[in-house]
Amino acid sequence: MAKVRSRLGHDKISERRAYKALAQPRSTQRYRLTKPQKDRVLIEAMREVIDARPRFGSERVHLELTKVGWSAGFDRVHRLWKKESMQVPKKQHKRRRMPGTSANSCVRHRATHRNHVWSYDFVTERTEDGRQLKLLIVIDEFTRECLAIEPGRSFTARDVILTVQYLFAVRGAPVHIRSDNGPEFVAKAVQKWLGRASVGTLYIKRASPWENGYVESFNGKLRDELLNGELFLSLAEARYVLDEWRLDYNHRRPHSSLNWQTPAAYAATLDEPAIGTFPAADPPVGATPLPTAQQASTPPPILS
Repeated sequence: MAKVRSRLGHDKISERRAYKALAQPRSTQRYRLTKPQKDRVLIEAMREVIDARPRFGSERVHLELTKVGWSAGFDRVHRLWKKESMQVPKKQHKRRRMPGTSANSCVRHRATHRNHVWSYDFVTERTEDGRQLKLLIVIDEFTRECLAIEPGRSFTARDVILTVQYLFAVRGAPVHIRSDNGPEFVAKAVQKWLGRASVGTLYIKRASPWENGYVESFNGKLRDELLNGELFLSLAEARYVLDEWRLDYNHRRPHSSLNWQTPAAYAATLDEPAIGTFPAADPPVGATPLPTAQQASTPPPILS
């Protein structure tokens, strides 16, 4: 209405006459929010969540608010989310369509229970001095738990065996373990050791990372929510920060594919124990516990 009067001239047409000519009630232009202060408090609470979780969308922010006692509905949170321009920009990735997938892919060989299929993969990062930092990622595909994020300057087949052997000791061995065809995973020493532990190997098709989709999805979350915003000064700092983030991921970060439960909470709801992995007297563990000081300083010996 202000634009109409400015175009025609404020001295030539009154506000009342302009509204009457346009058949528009004046109250529509003069309405003011009745609870701006209440929305302002909610917006501040939303920004606190965003500061802690900068890649969370409106659904996850609403879930976090309900956890701390807010009774605001999702529609209200979503309205304020858009009004305050809090949207997270989505990165667009080109998708390459393939005619099919191999028998070892996560689509054709799905995990059906805890400790059924694990996945492991490497993520490459650099410390502040420019030196390479490799991260060995291990996840349980069924519960979505991150079992380990082991950093190192380089990894050999023996290093992979030591990491996985420790997980077998504290959690139990899986039925299968899925990976790409990296030299650390296809090494004869690794295949021989897994064979003796009665763990089957699921090697995906070469140059087909989508066949190992669960760990690739986790790698994307790790890079988006942590690595892109952290600068590691040393290997020791990286080990501490990564392990803290892993525990946060398992115990506090809700997962959309688990009906917004955390991986550890979802694992705790499973009635059936991990098949063939835990003694009858011991309850199954959720996320991988931290090693004690003695375990960290003395790695377990390789099975012979």
